[in-house]
This record gives sequence, structure tokens and C-alpha cells, in this order.
Amino acid sequence: MMTEGKVGSLRTVVLDCPDPPKLAEFYARLLGAELTDAPDDTWVVIEEPGGRRLAFQHAPQYRPPRFPDPEASQQIHFDVLVDDIEEAEPQALALGARLVQANDDKQFRVYADPVGHTFCLIWLHGQS
Repeated sequence: MMTEGKVGSLRTVVLDCPDPPKLAEFYARLLGAELTDAPDDTWVVIEEPGGRRLAFQHAPQYRPPRFPDPEASQQIHFDVLVDDIEEAEPQALALGARLVQANDDKQFRVYADPVGHTFCLIWLHGQS
């Protein structure tokens, strides 16, 4: 499918959550990102080297996605590339992640962040 022109560029992916500073800290440590904007406890932005940004906004009525519930949507998830899953997994768990689904015969494992958003650690088994 051909696209004529470009309307804009993705600036930031924003996640709703009950405690933006706490979830921002989790992702900053998981991704090696830095806090770049936090005017108050309702909006926090982190940025990875290379300019990729995640923001976290306060949602007082936040309800986490249910995975792997076929009746509920994940809403969004992240694929995080790692060099060695056996080293990355305990580090992610120590930060507050929770293993949701192990797929040892595949190239990913599914986790939930501290408030329930799903993400995958992806490894390429020495492939580039």
C-alpha cells in the first residue's frame, strides 16, 4: 500500500497508569532511559538514547489489561530486545516485572509491568 505524503511523526507513546513517577522509574531502569519532563505527579516523560520517548499520565480510574484473557484486549504492549534472556529476565523481575507467559521454544517471553501493561523480552539467539 502506497502512502502519499506524511502527516506527522510519532513523538511519544503515552501510558495511562495510577502512579506516573513510579511507572516511569520502572521503564527508565528497564530501558536505560532518562527522566526528561515531570512537571508534577500526573505527567512524567522518559527518553531513551536515540530519542524514543515514553510518557506516563495519571489515570485515577485505571484498570489494567488482562492477559492472556481472550475476552480482554492488551491495549498496547512493548517488545524489548535483549542480548541474553537468562540475564535480562531476573533484572526485569527485580525491577517489579511479573512473568506472564514463558515461551522457551520461541524467541520471546511475556511479562507485565508493575501496573499490568504487558511487554515482551525478545532475544535473537545470537542472530543480528
